[in-house]
Amino acid sequence: MAVHQNDQLVVGPATIDFVPLEQAATAIVTGRTPGGIHLCNAYTLALADEVPELATALTSDTANYPDGTPLMWWAKRRGHPNAERVYGPDLMERSLDIGRQHGTKHYLYGSTDEVLASLSSAIEQRWPGAEVVGVESPPFRDLTDDELKASIDRAAKAGADVVWVGMGTPKQDYLVHRMAAMSDQTFVAVGAAFDFIAGTKRQAPRWVMRIGMEWAYRLATEPRRLWRRYVIYNAKFVRLLWRSRR
Repeated sequence: MAVHQNDQLVVGPATIDFVPLEQAATAIVTGRTPGGIHLCNAYTLALADEVPELATALTSDTANYPDGTPLMWWAKRRGHPNAERVYGPDLMERSLDIGRQHGTKHYLYGSTDEVLASLSSAIEQRWPGAEVVGVESPPFRDLTDDELKASIDRAAKAGADVVWVGMGTPKQDYLVHRMAAMSDQTFVAVGAAFDFIAGTKRQAPRWVMRIGMEWAYRLATEPRRLWRRYVIYNAKFVRLLWRSRR
């Protein structure tokens, strides 16, 4: 169940929570949003519209923030003029920054050992004093409940307040949903934020994001991996919005 009930929009199976980025980050680092937090874009919502398991994860957890410029355009057309994008990398960066004032302890879960090493180094250099109390690269397969519970216990033993999960959609959303059911910590699915902050993947320029063409930039950089996501599911997202409008 979403916690920000003053400014929301239902898109397909999910309720999107519109809050300023600063407010979302502050809520995370101060422990006001325990449970699962998802960053939703066109792909997430179009996929959830056809996969019941993903729809359940989005509708059951704490909050769904809008991570996608086309979604923001739609929100403004539907009566949310002040809607602000909560971009995963920006949310993580801002949380690391202001978390230093609150003694927030972070745990990094996902990706590879190499990316996690680069990410930890980048955090240490860019946000001195940010407390990363653990990193973990889980197996690239479905985890049993016992394996996932062991990971949660390790994060808890390390004193983590926030577990950042960077596994890609929808895998990370399933994991965050399962984790949130096992613990009262905060779990945030942030997708490619690990790679972007670590510098292991190129991030689209801000002007490309502003005109809603970030998907084209990412498709050009990783065509074999992302063509289906953007070519097929962008069209499905447009149909989803048309259905929501009707």
